[in-house]
Amino acid sequence: MKQVVKNLMVAAAGLTLAASAAFGASAQEARSLDQLLQQVQQQRAAMQRIDEAREREFMSDRADKQALLRQAQQQLRNEQQRSTRLQEEYAQNEINIANKETELDNMVGTLGEIFGVIRGAASDTIGRISTSIVSAQYPDRHLVLESLAQARELPNIGELEELWLALLTEMTESGKVARYQGEVTLLDGGSEVRDVIRIGAFNLISDGEYLLYNDATQQIQPIARQPAGHILRAASNFENTSSGFAGVFVDPSRGQILSLLTQKATLSERYHQGQTVGYAITVVLILGFIIAIYKLVTLTAVGGAIRRQLKNPQNPSDKNPLGRILKVYHENPSTDVENLELKLDEAILRETPKVEAGVNIIKILAAIAPLMGLLGTVVGMIGTFQSITLFGTGDPRIMAGDISMALVTTAMGLIAALPLIVIHSIVASKSKSILHILDEQAAGIVASHAEKKGA
Repeated sequence: MKQVVKNLMVAAAGLTLAASAAFGASAQEARSLDQLLQQVQQQRAAMQRIDEAREREFMSDRADKQALLRQAQQQLRNEQQRSTRLQEEYAQNEINIANKETELDNMVGTLGEIFGVIRGAASDTIGRISTSIVSAQYPDRHLVLESLAQARELPNIGELEELWLALLTEMTESGKVARYQGEVTLLDGGSEVRDVIRIGAFNLISDGEYLLYNDATQQIQPIARQPAGHILRAASNFENTSSGFAGVFVDPSRGQILSLLTQKATLSERYHQGQTVGYAITVVLILGFIIAIYKLVTLTAVGGAIRRQLKNPQNPSDKNPLGRILKVYHENPSTDVENLELKLDEAILRETPKVEAGVNIIKILAAIAPLMGLLGTVVGMIGTFQSITLFGTGDPRIMAGDISMALVTTAMGLIAALPLIVIHSIVASKSKSILHILDEQAAGIVASHAEKKGA
């Protein structure tokens, strides 16, 4: 209201100034006092009409404002009454809820404890069923149990039957060997439908290989690395058996042991862990085998030629050591015993390097192999200490490569040395047997020649 009065006073001041200005303008234009008086009276009448119009407008606005004020005050009273009523209703509802909760607790009684037991059993069953291999054949069995475990109200008969049925199905199927059509997700990303054999709750077998059930993705997958050959053969025989009994290996950990096979290094991976030293040991082993095989073949051929020569000593041949020694005797029939013995010894000495050639090399290689393994051990330990210096001992996997090299090269050196030692003994015994025959025949020739000279 004060603001309206202030606005009217400002407007009146403006009109007064405008009238004064108009009066001044008229006074300048008036030529006589009568005209001036007439103009003033006209201006006064016009100003009165303007003031009356503004007063009427003001009174109209004042009435409208009063009506709006009364309307707002009435709305305020209505809202206050409504707030009071709602507060009373809220308080009454709180009392009703407390009474109903007390009534519900009285009516439920011991059913609340049963509900807790059911929810706990449902939660335990979900974990057992979702990770069970049986779920590969019967998927989505855990969905009903999840709703039961998360429920906020008492379960009904149907939900209790679902819990009982899930437990009974798991127990029953755990003791069966079932064959069914299942979708297998391959390692390359594709999938195909196969005949899958489920052995209780332990293993899945298909196409002679073991499968794993991934409960996170609900997929059947072949393991990246299958067990040993005899285990796979047993699985294949079991899969092809249509009647009777067949043995098979099972994983009592429900796939955990099979999963560990993917982390186990193969023989090829172990071999490559030896790195450069391991490859050098392999070269030594192969070279020793080549020399040994060559010597075995040549010594066997020489031994056969010597045996054939023993059957025909009167016709010596230059193609075998014994023939060449006999030829020395036939070329010196009149020589005395001492000179003949010297000539035969000289002939045997000429044959000895040919017979024993390469035998000592095998022995040297057999001695080098474990030393190279020891070299690999030292190199691996040096690398291990360098890793410890750079990265510390927080992560053992950083040192695993160098430690594997140290151990693998040691094993490779021993593995290479053992067969080389055995082969060396075989080759050496063959060469010694040949030299023994040559010595024996030379001694016999000398003795026979001495008898002839004595006679």
